[in-house]
Amino acid sequence: MEDSVFTKIIKGEIPCEKVYEDEKTLAFVDIHPVMPGHVLVVPKAQVDHIEDLSQADYSALMLTVKKVMARVQGVLGTNRAIMLAMGYDVPHAHVHILPSNSGDEFYNAVGRIKEAADKEPDHNELAKMAEKLRF
Repeated sequence: MEDSVFTKIIKGEIPCEKVYEDEKTLAFVDIHPVMPGHVLVVPKAQVDHIEDLSQADYSALMLTVKKVMARVQGVLGTNRAIMLAMGYDVPHAHVHILPSNSGDEFYNAVGRIKEAADKEPDHNELAKMAEKLRF
């Protein structure tokens, strides 16, 4: 299988604004955030579908998702941090973490995912957000 863009990020071939890393997972600010604090959590093992992860990798991913959700919510002071596992854009299992104060805010953000992907990233803003959220 050819390396995904996330595998290239994990290997350090493509830069990212890292928030958290451990032996099995990596969390970083989404390059096309739908709102400030939009973070991606990926397993270091490259599989297309999240359900194809080994039990150990799946457990590690979910533990990191939980840590990052708490961090996003705590640092940004939102009512919730929502996790969303879609898996359409990149053939590498991943979970989106979105800060949210209401269901409408979350649904509106999800509706902007495709639109956000077409915009040029603001690397300065991404770096500032990563600094706030970094463990």
